[in-house]
Amino acid sequence: MKEVVVISGKGGTGKTSLVAGLASTGSAQVLADCDVDASDLHLVLEPEILEANQFMSGELASINPDLCSACGLCRDHCRFSAISEDFRILQEHCQGCALCFHVCPESAVSMHERHCGEWFQSETRFGPMVHARLGIGQENSGRLVTLVRRQSRNLAVKKGLEAVLCDGSPGVGCPVIASLTNADLALMVAEPSLSAFADLRRVLELARHFDIPCLAVINKADINHELTLEIESFCSENRVGLAAKLPYDPDITRAQINGQSIVEYSPGKWGYIMQDIWKVMEEKLNGS
Repeated sequence: MKEVVVISGKGGTGKTSLVAGLASTGSAQVLADCDVDASDLHLVLEPEILEANQFMSGELASINPDLCSACGLCRDHCRFSAISEDFRILQEHCQGCALCFHVCPESAVSMHERHCGEWFQSETRFGPMVHARLGIGQENSGRLVTLVRRQSRNLAVKKGLEAVLCDGSPGVGCPVIASLTNADLALMVAEPSLSAFADLRRVLELARHFDIPCLAVINKADINHELTLEIESFCSENRVGLAAKLPYDPDITRAQINGQSIVEYSPGKWGYIMQDIWKVMEEKLNGS
């Protein structure tokens, strides 16, 4: 079982559209949406949720008003201004450090697990999918990404499927590190813009740090030929295979509006393109 993670140092390069297109044409696989902060793969794939689970991570303080003597010690010691004047915990400020728990003379403060979001096991028209939703303002997205990937691999093994195809998080921070760790292949998506090119360099450095084989896709390659050539040259100099140069196509937006992958919307053109990308990925995974 192989795990492919589609990443992009910059958001908005077409990563999710590419994942949906690959899902339409690839071998039997489990899909994983690791962009838990702003997931959108479900908008195209319309998954039927089979199982919903709470994601608990970290701790949150709670004050029992029946025990609280309003002495003010907790509020005086809290460095995060997480306790109101009437001694209620402000959840958006509480960091779960438990200092209030330790200084309270009345044992009115208790600590409990923090509910940070949900994760789901679903079924789509392209196969099983694991995805998640991080709560508003919640942290620990890296842990949730790790959970999504672990459940995806377990599901692939359980169902005897050949691959896990992950829609990774944008950027190079904690969620991306969690998306990449121990992956078999990173498919990096860039567009010919200065910001996307700069972020491609950063995400390649990150993937190389974890010794993960890489391929690149240049999306909207025809909107800036000069910069596209620079990206191609960069990939060649750094021994990164170029899986495809994709044209700008308004049909991709139309497909999204219709809740379809680009292969479903325009199979005659895009079906062959996605099949070719899969062939290049399989060659890379097989060490060719």
